[in-house]
Amino acid sequence: MADKPVAIPGPDHPITIERNPARVVVSAGGRVLADTRDALTLREADYPPVQYIPREDVDMRRLERTDNASYCPYKGDAAYYSVVDGGEWAVNAVWTYEAPYAAVSDIKGHLAFYPDRVDGIEEHPAG
Repeated sequence: MADKPVAIPGPDHPITIERNPARVVVSAGGRVLADTRDALTLREADYPPVQYIPREDVDMRRLERTDNASYCPYKGDAAYYSVVDGGEWAVNAVWTYEAPYAAVSDIKGHLAFYPDRVDGIEEHPAG
């Protein structure tokens, strides 16, 4: 098996990770799934910003690990979870990089959610 390519973020493909000062709430299946004041906002190239939420602020009892996997040369191997009470559309709704590359190591221990596979991802300004 060939080694996976590893890419370093730079001017042609920038990636930034910053603490989000807002409270971030993710709902699925009509209930709150995650609620945190410690989200990280990852901005990558021209993609929409993604909120990475600490695992301890997610109701992990409502998630089930799947066999789905993907690879990003900038971040590493991603593992996936489905929202068990979220319906068919919530399959593989959540991803995580359990051993992210050094350039994005801050997202280790965090989960991200596809906006179209959960009820909502809301940011409430700090105040």
